[in-house]
Amino acid sequence: MEQFGIGQPVRRKEDVRFLTGQGRYTDDINLPDQAYGHVLRSPHAHARILGIDTAAAAAAPGVVAVLSHREAAADGLPGLPCHVDVPGRGGEKMFAPLRPVLADGTVRYVGDPVAFVVAETAEQARDAAELIAVEYEALPAVVDAPAALEPGAPLLWPERGSNLCVHWESHDGTAMRDAFARAHRTVRCELVNNRVVGNPMEPRVAIGSYDPATGVRTLHSPTQGVVKLWQGLASIVFATTPDKIRVVSPDVGGGFGLRGKLFPETVMVVWAATRLERPVKWTSDRSETFLSDPHGRDHVTVCEMAFDEDARILAMRAETAANVGAYLLDFGPRIPTVAGARIAGSVYDVPAMQLSVRVTFTNTVPTDAYRGAGRPEICYQMERLLDLGAAEFGIGRDEIRRRNFIRPDQLPYKNQVGMVIDSGLFAETMDLALAKADWAGFAARRATRRDGKLRGIGLGYYVEASGGQPLEEARVRFEADGRVSLVVGTFSHGQGHETAFAQILAERLGVPFDHIDLRQGDSDFVKFGNGTGGSRSSQMGGVATARAAQQVIDKARRIAAHRLEAAEADIEFREGVFGVPGTDLRIAIDAVARIARDPASLPEGMEPGLDETCRYQRPTECNFPNGAHIAEIALDPDTGIVEVERYVCVDDCGVLINPMLVRGQVHGAVAQGLGQAILERTVYDRDSGQLVSGSFMDYAMPRAADMPDLEIDFHVVPNPSNDLGVKGAGEGGSCGAPPAIVSAVCDALGIAHIDMPLTPEAVWRTVRARRAAA
Repeated sequence: MEQFGIGQPVRRKEDVRFLTGQGRYTDDINLPDQAYGHVLRSPHAHARILGIDTAAAAAAPGVVAVLSHREAAADGLPGLPCHVDVPGRGGEKMFAPLRPVLADGTVRYVGDPVAFVVAETAEQARDAAELIAVEYEALPAVVDAPAALEPGAPLLWPERGSNLCVHWESHDGTAMRDAFARAHRTVRCELVNNRVVGNPMEPRVAIGSYDPATGVRTLHSPTQGVVKLWQGLASIVFATTPDKIRVVSPDVGGGFGLRGKLFPETVMVVWAATRLERPVKWTSDRSETFLSDPHGRDHVTVCEMAFDEDARILAMRAETAANVGAYLLDFGPRIPTVAGARIAGSVYDVPAMQLSVRVTFTNTVPTDAYRGAGRPEICYQMERLLDLGAAEFGIGRDEIRRRNFIRPDQLPYKNQVGMVIDSGLFAETMDLALAKADWAGFAARRATRRDGKLRGIGLGYYVEASGGQPLEEARVRFEADGRVSLVVGTFSHGQGHETAFAQILAERLGVPFDHIDLRQGDSDFVKFGNGTGGSRSSQMGGVATARAAQQVIDKARRIAAHRLEAAEADIEFREGVFGVPGTDLRIAIDAVARIARDPASLPEGMEPGLDETCRYQRPTECNFPNGAHIAEIALDPDTGIVEVERYVCVDDCGVLINPMLVRGQVHGAVAQGLGQAILERTVYDRDSGQLVSGSFMDYAMPRAADMPDLEIDFHVVPNPSNDLGVKGAGEGGSCGAPPAIVSAVCDALGIAHIDMPLTPEAVWRTVRARRAAA
C-alpha cells in the first residue's frame, strides 16, 4: 500500500499499452461488410436549398446510398433537441429549435450537413459527394453575437423574430444598483473571451451497425461516457427500448467536453446502417474538426466592479453577448449562463451582483462545453476587474485580492447564486504561489535584464465548480482467476482512471495493484453512469469505488467470521487479510472471494459471490478546487512576440489520489489556457461567414516551444463533503492561465487591458499605438 495506495505518484498502467501501439481507438475497428460514409457540407454560411440532385452521385462507382433530408423525413428521423432549458428574464421561455440531422431547406453555417453518401470505400464516398448538385440561394450572414443582436441583422430563425435564444439574468439587479450608487470608486472593462476550437488529438469517428435478427443497433464512437448517448439514441432518435441500442467506446484520444454529444453524424451512421443492414463507418478529418466539432467560449462582455474606500468589493455586474452558433447543442445555452454562474464572485466576498447574458444565434459552428465550461469566462471577468481596481487604488494586485478573499471564518460560504463553498484557504494558497514565484523580487529581476524586451508579471486566481451530475455507480467483482474487475460509470479518455481507481481499490481491499482491471465504455455492462466531465471522476467514480470496496469488506467480514468460527465483531481487516487480533486466525480476502462462490460455505441466507455495487449520490451541488497562477512574460516590442518565461501555480485540488496524474492534468489545462491567451484565434469572415482559420495553417495551437517549464505545487485542503477529501483537478489551468498571462502582458506594456489572443500583431499594434500617443 505504501507503493500503490492513495497519495502515491504511481506511473500510469495504461501508458504501456498506449506507448507500445497497443491502444485501440474507434478508427482501428473495422466490421465485416463495412461501408463508408462521407458528409456533404454546406459551402455557405446562410442559404436556402432550392434543390438537390443526387442522381449522378447515386450512379457513381461503389455508391450504396445517398441520403438527404428527404429520406430522413420519410423515415421519421427526428430533429435533435437541446438537453437543457435556461430560464429567461421575466419568465420568458428559451427559444430552442430542433436541429435537423440533414439540412431541411436552409443551411445556417459553413459545414452544415446537407447529404450523406455511403459507398464501398471512403474515397468513393468522397468522390460521389462532389457529384451532388445543390442549388443554393445565398442569404446574408452574421457571425458575431453583438452584431447578431443589432436591429436589422440577418435572422437565422425568422419564426423567432430575432437572433436571441434566451436572455438570462442571475438577479434582478436592485441590490447591485444600490451598491454602485454608494460606491467610492468603480472600474469598467470591455473584454472578449475568444472562440476556440477544441481539436482533440483523435478526430470524431462513428461506426453504426444493425442486426436484423435481434433488432439491435450498435454505435462504436469515442465519447466521455456511453450511457448518455445510449439513452439518447434509444429515446430521442429511434424511439425504442434501451436493450435495442448498444454504444461502445474503446480508447479515446482526448475529450475536453466536446465528446459524446448526440451529433448529426452519430445519427447518420446508425440510421444508414439500419437502412442498409450493413455497418457504416464515418471518420472525420481535421478540416471537418474545424467545421463541425463544437467550438468553445466566444463571449463579448462589458463588466464593472464597485468598491468601498478600502478597496473592498461592493458589487459587480456583467453584460455578455454569448455566441451559441447556429444550433443548440446538448448543453450549449447552459454554459455561459447557469453553468458558469455557479462560481459567481469566484473566491471573493461579493455582496451584490448581476450577470446578464444574451445567448445569441449566429451563422457559425455551435458552441458547447470546452475545458472549464463557463467558469474560465467568469474567472477572467473577476480577475481583470480586480487588476483594474488595484490600479485605481494604487495598491498591489495581490493586496486587492487579499482584502477581498472569502475568509476561513466565513466558510461554509453561500455565494450570490446559492452555491456553498465549503473549503479553501485562498489567501494562504495565493501567498504560497507568490513566494514560489518570488513575486516580491520581480521588479529587481526586470531591472537587471538589458535585452530590449518588455517584461511583466501577472496573477490569476481561479475557482472551479467541479462535480458534474451528482449520481454515479461503481461495481466491484472478484473474478474466478483471482483478478478484481471494477466497472464505473465515469469514463477515462486520458485522465488515468485505470491507475487512480486501482490505487483506491488496492488500498481499500489490499489486493495487488496489478490484479485490478477497469472496465468501461460499453453499454452492455455499463448501465448507469454520468461519464466524465466537469472534473467529476475522482469525487464521483472514486468515492463510489471506495464505498463499493467497503461494502465488499463488510460482506467478506461476515464470511471470514463464519469460516474462522469467530464473532464478526472480533474480526479485523488490514492490508487484505481478515483476522482475530491476538490469535493466529487469519484468512486473505482472495480466499474469502473463493469461498463466497460456494453457497454451502456461506452463512445461512447469504447470497453467493463477493460482488458489490454502490450507487453514490453527492450531498452537495459541486465542490470548489481553486488556485493561484502566476506568469512571468517577456515581449519583443519590435515583433510583438510574447514568451512566457516562467509559470508558477499552486492549486488546491483537495486530497491527491495520484500526484503525478494531477500534475499531468494541470499541465494540460495550463497548455490550453495558454493557447487561448496567446495563440488560438477562430476567425470568421464578417461578410461571407467563411471560417478563415479552418486549419493548422491558420489556427495556432500551442507547441512545446511555446510552453515554459511549469512549476506546480499543491496546497491540500481536504474536501469535507466526500469520503476521499478530493476535489476536481482537470480544469483549473484553463481558468487560471488566461488572466495570469493577460495580467502579465498588461504589466509589461503599462496598459489597463488587452484582449486575447495576444498575437504578435495585436501586441505590436498596441506597442505602436502607445509610442504614437507618447
